[in-house]
Amino acid sequence: MPLSRRELLRFGTAGSVALLAGVSAAGSARFAAPRRLGDDPFTLGVASGDPTPDGVVLWTRLAPDPLAPDGLGGMALAPVTVDYEVAADEHFRRVVARGSAVATRELAHSVHPEVHGLAPDRWYFYRFRAGSAVSPVGRTRTAPAPGSPTARLRFAFASCQSWSAGHFTAYEHMSAEDLDLVVHLGDYIYERAWLLGRAGMSMDRQFWAEAVDLAGYRLRYAQNKTELPLRAAHAAFPWLVTMDDHEVDNNWAGDSPGSGIDIYRVPALFRRRRAAAFQAMYEHQPLRLAQLPSGPDMRLHRRYRFGDLAEITMLDTRQYRTRQACGDGGLVTDCDERFAADRTILGARQRDWLLEGFGASPARWQVIGNQVAMAQSDYDPGPATAVGTDSWDGYVADRNAVLGAAADRGVRNLVVITGDRHENYAADLRRDYTRAESPVVATEFTGTSITTGGDGADLPGRGRQLLDANPDLKFFNGQRGYVRVDLDHGLWRSDFRVVPYIRKPGAPIATRAGFVVRDGVPGTVAA
Repeated sequence: MPLSRRELLRFGTAGSVALLAGVSAAGSARFAAPRRLGDDPFTLGVASGDPTPDGVVLWTRLAPDPLAPDGLGGMALAPVTVDYEVAADEHFRRVVARGSAVATRELAHSVHPEVHGLAPDRWYFYRFRAGSAVSPVGRTRTAPAPGSPTARLRFAFASCQSWSAGHFTAYEHMSAEDLDLVVHLGDYIYERAWLLGRAGMSMDRQFWAEAVDLAGYRLRYAQNKTELPLRAAHAAFPWLVTMDDHEVDNNWAGDSPGSGIDIYRVPALFRRRRAAAFQAMYEHQPLRLAQLPSGPDMRLHRRYRFGDLAEITMLDTRQYRTRQACGDGGLVTDCDERFAADRTILGARQRDWLLEGFGASPARWQVIGNQVAMAQSDYDPGPATAVGTDSWDGYVADRNAVLGAAADRGVRNLVVITGDRHENYAADLRRDYTRAESPVVATEFTGTSITTGGDGADLPGRGRQLLDANPDLKFFNGQRGYVRVDLDHGLWRSDFRVVPYIRKPGAPIATRAGFVVRDGVPGTVAA
C-alpha cells in the first residue's frame, strides 16, 4: 500500500516527516548500512532537479537488486543513512555542502536531500555514500538569480519512453549536449508493454502484467532506470519533470480511470491505484518535499525562473481535468461538448494560478511545460474538423482562456513545449480557432517520443494529413528523439534531434530541422 501523508504525520514532528520522506533532517539519528548492502546499491543512478538560484534537490535510491519482484530493490527493512557531498569540482577537492538523509523502506529507500546555500548560475558536482559504497558522480547547475542579466539558456525536452518499444539511444546523445537543463513532459514510464519493439528482446514475466499497485509501478521505474543512457542524462544535468497519463493509466482524467483493467474503474480502487503511481513517481524522481504525494493527490504545477531571460511553468493536465468529451479522447467530428464553458483541463485553481503568473514575471520568455497538444490538430483536410478530445482540443474554453489572457496581459513571448504525440511539430497558436481572423499569439513545439511507437518515419501518411489540414502546423516529423532549445534575449531556436532507429542500440543522431521564434513576434519560422 502507498504511504499517505497522514501516515507520515503520525510520526510526529516535521523533522520526522522530512526524515521519512528521504530529505535532509537536521539532528536526525544515524542509521548504519548493513554489512552486506550489495555490490552496488546505486544501480538506479543519481539525479538532480528543480534548480533555484541557491540550490537543487538531489536524488538516489538504494537498490542492489533493482528488479526484485517485490519492488523493494533487494533492501532489508532497516533505514539507512545516506551521506551526500556537493563540490565545485568533479574531484571533490572543494566541497561546498554536505549532509545526510535517511533512506527508509516506506519510500523504497529513496532520498531527496534539498541543498541550499549554493551560488547562483554555477555548475556543481555531487555524490552519495551508503556505508562503504559510493555512488556515481552527478553534475548539476543552479539557476541565475531572479532578474539578473542572463544572456543564454540551453535545454532539451523529452517525453514518452516505453522500455519495451526500443532502446533509449536518444539519451546517450542528449547527455553529450551542451545544456543547462532537461525538461521531461511525461510518460516517463508505461504502465504496460504496449509495443514490443526491441530486436530479439526478452522481457521478464513480471513486466507483462499491467502495473496497478506500488510494487508494479516501482518495477516500471526501475526497469527504465536500468538503461545506462537514461542514467547518464540524469547525471549530466538537472531535470524538471511532470507526468502525463501512462505514469498511472492510459488516458486517465482526474478521478476517472482510463482504458486499463476493468476492476480499477471502481472509483475507490482507482484512487488507490493513483496513490500508488504517485508515490512511485516521487520515489524515482528528483522532486522536493513539496511534491510528496498525499494519497491520490500530488502538486506538480510549479514555476522556475532563470534570471531575466526565461520562466518555465510546469503544468499538470491530468490530475484536475474533467473527463474527455465524446468518448475516451479519440477522433470526433461533431462534438459540441468540447466547447462547454465548464470543461477544464487545468482545474480552476491551477488555471487561475497560471494566468496570474503571466502578469507577475519580468522574464523575456514565458515557457509552459505542457503534456498534450495545445494547437488545434485537425485530421480532416476537407471541410469537417476531426480532432481528438484527450488534448486541449477537447477543452476549448481553457485553451481560449490561457491564450487570450497571454495576449490581453501583454505576455511578450509565450512558447509552449509539449510531449505525448510521439511526433515532432512546430505550430503557431491562435487565440480562438473558431474564427479565421483570430491572431497568432504564441508558439508550440511538440517533441517526439524517446521510444514509444517504434522506429517511426520521417513523413508518414498521418503527417501529410495533418500538414494538409492545419495551416498553422509548420513542421511534422515522426522519428524518435528530443528537442534541443537555445534561447537568448532576441531569439528562440528549437532543433529537432532525431535517430533513424531504436530497435537496436547505437543509432546516430542528426538535426532534422530547426525553427525559430523572434522576440516580440508570435509564431515560428524555419531557421
